[in-house]
Amino acid sequence: MSQGPTKILYVEDNPVNRLLVQRVLTSVGYIVLEAEDGLSGIQIAEQEKPQLILMDIMLPGMDGYQVTTRLKGIPELAHTPIVALTAKAMDGDREQALTAGCDGYIRKPIDVDRLPEQVAEFLSGKREEIEGDVEERLVLQQEYTRKLVGQLEEKVRELQRVNAALLHSDALKSKFISMASHELKTPITVIQGYLMMLQDLPQAPGVGETFKVSLDGIYKGVDRLKAIVEDMLDITRIEGQTLRVHREQMLAKESVMATVRTMESAARERNLSIQVDTMEGLPALRADAKRLQQVFFNLLSNAIKYTPDGGEIKIWSKVTKGIELKHHGRPTSESGEFLQIVFEDTGIGIDPEEHERIFELFYEIRDVSLHSTSKTRFMGGGLGLGLAIARGIIEAHGGFLWVESEGYDRKQCPGSRFYVLLPLET
Repeated sequence: MSQGPTKILYVEDNPVNRLLVQRVLTSVGYIVLEAEDGLSGIQIAEQEKPQLILMDIMLPGMDGYQVTTRLKGIPELAHTPIVALTAKAMDGDREQALTAGCDGYIRKPIDVDRLPEQVAEFLSGKREEIEGDVEERLVLQQEYTRKLVGQLEEKVRELQRVNAALLHSDALKSKFISMASHELKTPITVIQGYLMMLQDLPQAPGVGETFKVSLDGIYKGVDRLKAIVEDMLDITRIEGQTLRVHREQMLAKESVMATVRTMESAARERNLSIQVDTMEGLPALRADAKRLQQVFFNLLSNAIKYTPDGGEIKIWSKVTKGIELKHHGRPTSESGEFLQIVFEDTGIGIDPEEHERIFELFYEIRDVSLHSTSKTRFMGGGLGLGLAIARGIIEAHGGFLWVESEGYDRKQCPGSRFYVLLPLET
């Protein structure tokens, strides 16, 4: 049975060289795959399983020696011939290439008339070997190993430098958020105070409804700005592990229903129905009612924002004993009793790859063509703090928050389910 045309992978960063080899080898019936660096070469080789690999040595990032060593360590490619096709022609270069795992060595510039014949020889089983006795070959292998270790050490040092720079940048970001939010809080409070005084003043002659509407608009804008500042402060507390929850006996139903009442008008504007199960007979929690309402508000506004007009949101709950889940990407097992509250919508859903990312700071999934920053308008954007804050609050209670969704689809709308688990006292 015919296996089809022979596939040859050429790993080369120079596009002119790739074009030349591609034209020479395709003219005699080979399929030529191309990679411009070592990492993409490894990926293509694993996917396509070529019958032969031509390898440039002077590659950016991982050089040809390193790529060859890696390819020979992949079981499916261990017996695939790799031929160095390189301009490196100093004494010892051929031996180093063979030590790294290459099965042959062709110097550049290539002989276009001879290259198809050379390729055919290696496909037919030709293999070059290092001349010399066992001891000489062992010395070459040791030298190559030392070189690899040295390169690895330099890469590790480079990663350490980059990581240190990222940590410093992250610390500066957190410091800026903390300072900015504290500095903004005072003038916002002052502005709110003066606005309240203006709203309480008797309406002067000649001042119409337009003034009152404008004043209300300013007040709402300042109130929104205050909420943003409070979110920024919460983030600094969560990151600094200084978020405090004031526990008291409470019923989750009261916080859930208070949240629903807050969001009812926004849901009506979008023709969305919010259904809440009875939540009767559930045990009381020792929790921070104000903080939990903040969590429920973020989850409900998120459901409204990503559910198309006319959709449905359900909130249901139950008591569960013991859980097993993937928390922050790690398997987690917990015993004991939990109150589980689920926010389920008929929205656009979330790609499985985004299930953890949406809880990261400043992470937003949105259509860039929609510029609204509303918390309730369909696909509106925001700062990307709500879900991060919600998880931080739930974890401060010793609980868990995660999402499940079959995927993202704006037409089919597979929906999402956000699970809140709060421990019950035994």
